[in-house]
Amino acid sequence: MSNSVKFRLNGAEMTYTENPAMRLLDALREGYLLTGTKCGCKEGECGACSVIVNGQLYNSCLVAMGSLEGAEVMTIEGFSKTERFAVLEKAYQEVSAVQCGFCIPGMVLASECLLASNPHPTEEEIRVGISGNLCRCTGYNSIVAAVGIAAQKGEGLW
Repeated sequence: MSNSVKFRLNGAEMTYTENPAMRLLDALREGYLLTGTKCGCKEGECGACSVIVNGQLYNSCLVAMGSLEGAEVMTIEGFSKTERFAVLEKAYQEVSAVQCGFCIPGMVLASECLLASNPHPTEEEIRVGISGNLCRCTGYNSIVAAVGIAAQKGEGLW
């Protein structure tokens, strides 16, 4: 019996052979050197460590590496190479939705998951869609506006 976990990380085949109880957050930052995934609360409360696993938003601090067999994991580094990211990035810039940047990787991935499931969200749906991600700087209004702009400008992408 093998203790290895095979999964895809940002489109690349990976085999993980270390401690299956290690948090995905720690493996990403320390093992794979993907530091766009931030370490915030370590309790699944802040969303700074958000990643997309099989198309769903997860707090990577709550995901054990051993649970990823066959999974598709996308971090902000992988998403940043997509056309959808370019639309979100431009929208965030347009309304100055980035201040310190700590929450933004997780917030952008939350925005992606929302738009992938609902390409034409209302303001309330945007607020619900990003609600698991805390931002201490912007007060959310600019982030909500950015997601709305991305939905309009990215017509047909999501």
